[in-house]
Amino acid sequence: MIHAYRAELLSVAHDPRDAGPEAVRHEPDGLLVVKDGVVVARGAFETLAPQFAEVEVEHLPGLVVPGFVDAHVHYPQTDRIASYGEQLLDWLDKHIFPAEKAFVDKVHADEVAAFFLGELLKNGTTSALVYPTVHEQSVDALFEAALERRMRIVSGKVLMDLGPDGLNDTVASGRAASEALIRRWRGRGRLGYAVTPRFALASSDAQLADAGALLAEHPEVLMHTHLAENVHEVAAVAARFPDAADYLDAYDRFGLVTPRSVFAHGIHLPERSCARLHESGAGIAVCPSSNLFLGSGHFNFGQADRHRLRLGLGTDVGAGTSFSMLRTAGLAYQAALAREDRLNPFRALYLATAGSAALLHIEDRVGALEAGQEADFVVLDCASTPLLARRTAGADLATRLFALQILGDERAIARTYVMGECAWKRTP
Repeated sequence: MIHAYRAELLSVAHDPRDAGPEAVRHEPDGLLVVKDGVVVARGAFETLAPQFAEVEVEHLPGLVVPGFVDAHVHYPQTDRIASYGEQLLDWLDKHIFPAEKAFVDKVHADEVAAFFLGELLKNGTTSALVYPTVHEQSVDALFEAALERRMRIVSGKVLMDLGPDGLNDTVASGRAASEALIRRWRGRGRLGYAVTPRFALASSDAQLADAGALLAEHPEVLMHTHLAENVHEVAAVAARFPDAADYLDAYDRFGLVTPRSVFAHGIHLPERSCARLHESGAGIAVCPSSNLFLGSGHFNFGQADRHRLRLGLGTDVGAGTSFSMLRTAGLAYQAALAREDRLNPFRALYLATAGSAALLHIEDRVGALEAGQEADFVVLDCASTPLLARRTAGADLATRLFALQILGDERAIARTYVMGECAWKRTP
């Protein structure tokens, strides 16, 4: 089946930091042609339309961009979003760990996973790297729901043998469950697996070493964890690993710093860590909403750019306060400005799409709406609110995109398409 969509098309396939303005691809009047869920052609309508004269064309009013790719989010924390009053370590103990214990119940996990993925689609997110819980069935629930919706989701059982009662495993049980999940879900739909130690303080040395061994045995999987999010956390890791050069080194000694490693946050990194991240090819999921909400600090874009680090963008719900990648991009701009750096709207769009896709090693499949990629895309409405409509009336592309990131949220998502088919549509 062939579908053709006429719209204003915009994507940023490469980091403008490195590729410059040529990274931005924009067709004011474009045509996107999709066959069996994959983009087969994209270009100016006037040029491309004669080649597909027999195909019915649907007009999409609005600005069409690739489906957003959330590089770090916790689905079990959905019901604890907006939990009051604590920084990271106390917030985990008071709000998050009690909530995650409920995922021992598969029925509960199924219900939350379905709601969570619905929120992603409502916000234009079609791919994500997702934390579940320590429970094997929490991964099954998420993957089953994602398979039904044909979304591209990467996840993996959390490893935490030093976790609280009811929320821990052992080295042996963590390994067995991880291997069972990899076998069960390998090659199914658009799913991927990530070895997921919660963070350095939640696993014994033996479990961290076993996670590194698991990575080595399964080179197709990702490694997903947290890094240098909060100053108290950083101090606790330094006390736990006195021989480590820094927080990153506490992972590196166990084989967890690789080109397929995604570290969330990284807002308190010494220069040595940045140099090692660049050398290894590992990347950082920047999470400005949760960093602000938990009082953790602001990501240092200037430092990251000096070291040419690979970056993506994550909502980090439930410490993050919105599922909207538009809103998250706007907060990333503000976090950069707080350190006297500049994040232009095209680079912010890159981080929310192709940049995050590259972190997840799926940039050949999603993130840029190029021929050969899966047709995940979002229709953005610049007139979704009266204020947004006034701000963008007659404005150029950069101004409209920036206004969407600063003033926009789920209301600016008119439609979300997954594999070329409408998966969510805003109703009047």
